[in-house]
Amino acid sequence: MLAVLLLMSSYTVSAQIRKTSGPKPVPGTLEEKVQTAIADFKGKVWIYAKNLDSGKEYSLRGEDQVRTASTIKLAIMAETFRQVAEGKVKWDDPIELTKEKKQGGSGILFEFSDGTKIDLKTAVNLMIVLSDNTATNLVLDKVTTDAVNDYMAKLGLEDTLSLRKIGGGGDSKAWTSDQRNRLFGLGRTSPKNMVRLLEMMENGELVSKEASADMIAILKRQQLKDGIGRGQSDTTPVASKSGALDRFRADVGVVYTRKGRIAMAIYIDDMPYTGYHQENPGLAMIWKLSQLLQEELAR
Repeated sequence: MLAVLLLMSSYTVSAQIRKTSGPKPVPGTLEEKVQTAIADFKGKVWIYAKNLDSGKEYSLRGEDQVRTASTIKLAIMAETFRQVAEGKVKWDDPIELTKEKKQGGSGILFEFSDGTKIDLKTAVNLMIVLSDNTATNLVLDKVTTDAVNDYMAKLGLEDTLSLRKIGGGGDSKAWTSDQRNRLFGLGRTSPKNMVRLLEMMENGELVSKEASADMIAILKRQQLKDGIGRGQSDTTPVASKSGALDRFRADVGVVYTRKGRIAMAIYIDDMPYTGYHQENPGLAMIWKLSQLLQEELAR
């Protein structure tokens, strides 16, 4: 009898050891998968994503206000298209590049000779396709930060503000009137606002059907695809705009999967890293999260 009890006890302990020391359960829901992915990540993450065809959504602090870095250029582009449509500016308006107007960082115009002339359309293309900082400031000289903000408010995107030009100047009323906005630097938004802006653009509701299509086409041509667009095949197009600044990385865009258009905005801040290279942990995390969003929201 004692031998039987000892055998049963040994079996129970052995079973318990197998139960507790086995592989961890695979996360089931999208929320669980996201939380597992960011559990050991050194930095803060904000996400909002939506399948524009099914309406399925996901949010991780998606309505919080965040810094924009270069993702604010989507709003600037939208306002420029609006002003062109209303005849306030023209695509062929000439812009002369001077030493004083050159801005470092991303882009190519900084390398052009003083006195080079381009037009507004070229400046907008460079602002998105190469995230050109000089081009961005040249566009803002024409359309103004306040006009961008008025248009975003009209669209119901009150979280989204263009606060000033890159490197300073062109300060908006939001910058001068509210000290809290200065914490955001170049611009302020929320992931949900950015996805909504993309949704209106994708659905032909931003300025006009033709203008919306032109904006999406420009986003599809942008060349900085180390986040959402990393490794995407030609059969899965991406229309996106990224942003980078010191400990901050972000990417917003639409991924055209076979099971729906997945619009997403992923913002990462407060990282202990500042490296401006493809292997920045923030970019790697954006790519990883974008894959999860595509897999789960396209179900």
